[in-house]
Amino acid sequence: MSRYTTSQTLKRVAEQRRISTVIVPVIPLSDQDTYIKTTTPERLDKLANTFYDDATLWWIIAVSNGLGKGSLYVPENTTIRIPPSANIQQIIKQANQER
Repeated sequence: MSRYTTSQTLKRVAEQRRISTVIVPVIPLSDQDTYIKTTTPERLDKLANTFYDDATLWWIIAVSNGLGKGSLYVPENTTIRIPPSANIQQIIKQANQER
């Protein structure tokens, strides 16, 4: 599920469409989190593909670690938290419904 799936499409007077603001959820710590330490620079989309089989979920790893502000690269010697995939879709859905 994309983080935009539960977003509303808004129309302006001139029939222009836009997507409403997407709320990026806070991803809580879990006993099922996986932690890795990078030994070389890594890309968030490749990590997401490895752990979630979906490169578009890179932003989950970024949000969980305060990364990705302008770059998809994770510096070497960085410990990264990978949230479990089991409850991510529910977190996204809840975050967009709470607005």
